[in-house]
Amino acid sequence: QNNFNLTVFDQTMPNPTINAVESALALYKQNKADCLIAFGGGSVMDLAKGVGARASNPQKSLRQMGGLLKVKHKLPLLLAIPTTAGTGSETTVAAVITDSETHHKYAINDFNLVPEYAVLDASLTINLPKFLTATTGMDALTHAVEAFIGGSTTPKTRRCALEATKMIFENLLECYHNSTNIIARQNMLKASYLAGMAFTRSYVGYVHAIAHSLGGKYGTAHGFANAVILPREYGKKAEKKLAILARYSGVANIEDSNEVASKKFIERIDDLNTEMQIGHKFDFIKPEDIYELAKNADAEANPLYPVPKLLNKNELAEIYKKLG
Repeated sequence: QNNFNLTVFDQTMPNPTINAVESALALYKQNKADCLIAFGGGSVMDLAKGVGARASNPQKSLRQMGGLLKVKHKLPLLLAIPTTAGTGSETTVAAVITDSETHHKYAINDFNLVPEYAVLDASLTINLPKFLTATTGMDALTHAVEAFIGGSTTPKTRRCALEATKMIFENLLECYHNSTNIIARQNMLKASYLAGMAFTRSYVGYVHAIAHSLGGKYGTAHGFANAVILPREYGKKAEKKLAILARYSGVANIEDSNEVASKKFIERIDDLNTEMQIGHKFDFIKPEDIYELAKNADAEANPLYPVPKLLNKNELAEIYKKLG
């Protein structure tokens, strides 16, 4: 209506690759575009961030921008319109890209990647398939939980994580069973945004490191991977903080001990995965891949993530065996 020229790149796949970013970048240049609108889920937003990073840093490859604060230059105007309630990428500093050659998945983290505008419109999530509603919602829960139990929190990130966790427990099943409940859908979008605010400042942990390794190797959808993996390997180190989350979200009673409350929290996650038919294991992990997967997860998490407890490669390998 306002005579803007729009060009659509519609070849985004789960776990966007370097090759996909380069294809979209070529279209961006060919059409002399001057801004980016990321309309879709987390993969779309990651790809748009990758295109913006390459457009503003033409002499640098995506591989060279992997890690912390290597983008350097401000991106073209980037607007994010999420169509799933889970990724939180509309407010984060991160873009996760898969290397097309090595199948290694890595994160680019830079303040320049935060979209200038985010539009949270619940009507766009109404017809989201049940499985995507479930797994993207559990993705948001993972962001909130890992941000809260890590060792790099602030009062603001703790508040965001607590509120996001409570809202997800209160609204996710309603969205799953009654997809047209616009209030529940709006609450999930807000929860996803709050969880994104929390983890982009406080980072995540081994759940994400493991999920990224599976996404890179097998193309596993990120939300699905996070949902199955969610935290149970930190033992006593995470017990107190999981108990706080459990009490605040109504999963546990005030008088419950930390041990009881944290167990109730993990049981609630298991119950959600069961009710929403997500499952509890992966049937595609090959035993011969486990060492490589553990090595990649270890390299990503340590020292980047402020995890409650450091795990070595052998301990990570055991997690993959339990998940398989």
